[in-house]
Amino acid sequence: MSDEVQVEDRDGVRIITMNRPQARNAINAAVAQGVADAVDGLEADDDLRVGVLTGAGGTFCAGMDLKAFLDGESPAVGDRGLAGITKQLPRKPVVAAVEGYAVAGGFELVLACDLVVAGAGARFGVPEVKRSLVAAGGAAMLLPRRVPQAVALELLLTGDPVDAERAAALGLVNRVVEDGGALDGALELAARIAANGPLAVAATKQIATSTHDWTTEQGWAEQDRIAGPVFGSEDAMEGAAAFAEKRDPVWKGR
Repeated sequence: MSDEVQVEDRDGVRIITMNRPQARNAINAAVAQGVADAVDGLEADDDLRVGVLTGAGGTFCAGMDLKAFLDGESPAVGDRGLAGITKQLPRKPVVAAVEGYAVAGGFELVLACDLVVAGAGARFGVPEVKRSLVAAGGAAMLLPRRVPQAVALELLLTGDPVDAERAAALGLVNRVVEDGGALDGALELAARIAANGPLAVAATKQIATSTHDWTTEQGWAEQDRIAGPVFGSEDAMEGAAAFAEKRDPVWKGR
């Protein structure tokens, strides 16, 4: 892993840190590839259950590195979108731990995550229209799925940022903590997810994030297809046995 992205695995949780604090963790090619590689490693390792994405130096991410872009670098990874996660969303849950600014492409990385823990001083925004640009890294499509359309349009069309408290009131942020505490808060949330059955977690996320694209009839069929194997798994039997025996379950992921 490059110096621009640092990875630490801890108790089933992979911490992915964008590490360009001198550039407010703006996304250049190295950051994009580093995040994509770290998420690929999360997906491939059965011992890892949840990812946490954060930024070093008190800032989450200021978006695309414009200087790098002018030098011909891309913040996208192939056809997978920004940092390899905005078009091809991770299969396993990812929690964003946000301090400082998460704007433009940085906010789009937040939208690619499933849960968000933010320091009280965090700011979220998509200012692209202020520069006659379009938030085409994911915000224009993903934001209306997370908040009411009128609210999404306010953020997208004014380009004005919102603070952590308003973001939480809008449903964009799960928890607001004291400044400097976002990573610890995200790790606490990640640990609670990681304690659950990994097959059930993955299937539940797939259903919940796909339902917008299904008709009602199709949704029931797809849910049965995705959830059926989980009910017949060893882990499902283990979960029932552990409950009956009043002990912690031991998941095998099968």
